[in-house]
Amino acid sequence: MSLLRSLSLNRRTFLHAGSVGAAGAMLAGLKPPPAWAQGSPATGAPRHGLSVFGDLALPPDFAHFPYVNPEAPKGGIVRVVPWEWGFNQNPVTFNTFNTFILAGDAPPMMDMCFDSLMVRQLEEPDAVYGLVAETVSVSDDEKTFAFHLRSDARFHDGSPLTAEDVVFSLETLKTQGHPTLRQILSWVERVEADGPATVEVVLKPEASNRMPPTIAGLPILSKAYYDTHDFARSTLEPPLSSGPYRVGNFETGRYVEFERVEDWWAKDLPVARGQANFDTVRLEFFRDRQIAFQALTNGTLTFYMESVAKNWATAYTFPAVQTGKVIKAEFPDNRPSGAQGWFINTRRKKFADPRTRRALGLAFDFQWTNANLFYGLYKRTASFFENSEMMATGVPAPEELALLESLRGQVPDGVFEEAWTPPVSDGSGADRTLLRQANELLLQAGWTRKGRSLVDADGQPFTIELLSFSPTFERVVQPYARNLERLGIEMNFRLVDPAQYQSRLNSFDFDMTGQRFAFSATPGEGIRDFWTSEAATTDGSYNLSGIADPAVDTLVAKLVNAPTRDDMVAAARALDRVLRLGFYWVPNWYPGLHRVGYWDLFGFPEKPPHYGFPVVSTWWWDADKASALGKSR
Repeated sequence: MSLLRSLSLNRRTFLHAGSVGAAGAMLAGLKPPPAWAQGSPATGAPRHGLSVFGDLALPPDFAHFPYVNPEAPKGGIVRVVPWEWGFNQNPVTFNTFNTFILAGDAPPMMDMCFDSLMVRQLEEPDAVYGLVAETVSVSDDEKTFAFHLRSDARFHDGSPLTAEDVVFSLETLKTQGHPTLRQILSWVERVEADGPATVEVVLKPEASNRMPPTIAGLPILSKAYYDTHDFARSTLEPPLSSGPYRVGNFETGRYVEFERVEDWWAKDLPVARGQANFDTVRLEFFRDRQIAFQALTNGTLTFYMESVAKNWATAYTFPAVQTGKVIKAEFPDNRPSGAQGWFINTRRKKFADPRTRRALGLAFDFQWTNANLFYGLYKRTASFFENSEMMATGVPAPEELALLESLRGQVPDGVFEEAWTPPVSDGSGADRTLLRQANELLLQAGWTRKGRSLVDADGQPFTIELLSFSPTFERVVQPYARNLERLGIEMNFRLVDPAQYQSRLNSFDFDMTGQRFAFSATPGEGIRDFWTSEAATTDGSYNLSGIADPAVDTLVAKLVNAPTRDDMVAAARALDRVLRLGFYWVPNWYPGLHRVGYWDLFGFPEKPPHYGFPVVSTWWWDADKASALGKSR
């Protein structure tokens, strides 16, 4: 689900519109909702945007976002692969355009087809500004939000986008949407239309300050369209939408084109100016990264985010690079790098003991891997909030200690010491000291030796299946598997087709698997989907490791409900310390920048925004460069 990325990085039984209110309920013989559920009226002065902690960098009369070229020309085409543009999706195929439900594999970028009440401004950590909603009024208790809609908002068939559509969207996503969306929207008490141009959203008392920007960023669906179409059905019929793009030509599993809507109703708004510049955005699907790289060399792809270190170090020597037709470039990446690693499924008995999980981490020699396989291009990931202010370092600060002390006895004693970091090996590929430590931990956890194998109390050998859909990672896993073999553990690299991979992830049918999760600078409600006990038992959640720890639940709640950014950072660092000492994963690596290859067909702003790299939305087709390369489109 492509729309989940923005929610998670940011970035979850409504009353129907027109349903009776408190007075009407009494007349109808129904019990009115309690006073707290009715919320305070949203009588505050209209605002042009929202942020988690109330601060907005742009004034009401801003002309455009600061990182765009407002005069960028429209036209041309960009051809990309899906891998960098989706989140927890099947990146090598698609079989539905219904991106809002768990069933099926929707292509990334479907969010370009849908408008929302407000949209993100990527120079700020979490601010959103008005798109469909021109302004929003907020109650004194900040639990009731009245979004005032623009009268000229339209769906692609010309029908008006009204408050009724917004109410339908929130209700439907809450009751029938992907589990992540349902979890987010569970914090909404009710939503009602007050005429065609105002939507009132009332949050539950316990809802955090992350909710308003999150709700404002949800997609708006056409009620009339879904009156005749089954929302819960996986389908290849492109849905009616209202955004800057619509689904164009496609071939299932091979490519999909998103066509710019020339008469998009919002194209001249400040939040849209200088964006959605390409006439066509084409996603090309490949089952292998090396084949995708070859597609860059021959021009099938025109922009490619390089993630294979060997390619970056050795393969950008093909003729188009040498003649300057293809540019090899690095762009800064200031975003939190997040968590990339091999996640260990603690739902399985063999991984229940944290000493076992810690031993698995000691067997991975990053220093050897980086030097011999990655050409020294990566840094070691240590934190779930890597490359951000939320990353724990050193000993806990007083603000962190205050949170951790309340959980003393429920968390490992090590959280009160220096933040845990992965060990540094001797770079030999088989560090005897680290392997000896791993062996001791395994024996302490109850494993015993039987010949060359490690067995449990029932005599069953310790075997691990590492699930993947990409053959590229096998060369990285093999040296790790050899070290595990030295410990008596048999690891198999299990390569499956993408559909089976996603299905097994959704149902948590794996031992270990590699994933990368990156979080926004202000983690929102969606963060609950990664580490909480509820998410551990919710199919399709991102809690791959099955973390179900009351202390973690408490710290996640502290993070999400933090009243200030300083409080949020302290809670995130405390949470980071506890998660690290749970040894729920084997941390991998991160580059700290964007490495890209692209055909010299484009113009782009001088520098990307601090909190994103929006190539598809802010770059543009340069007709003069294209003509010089003999490319007409």
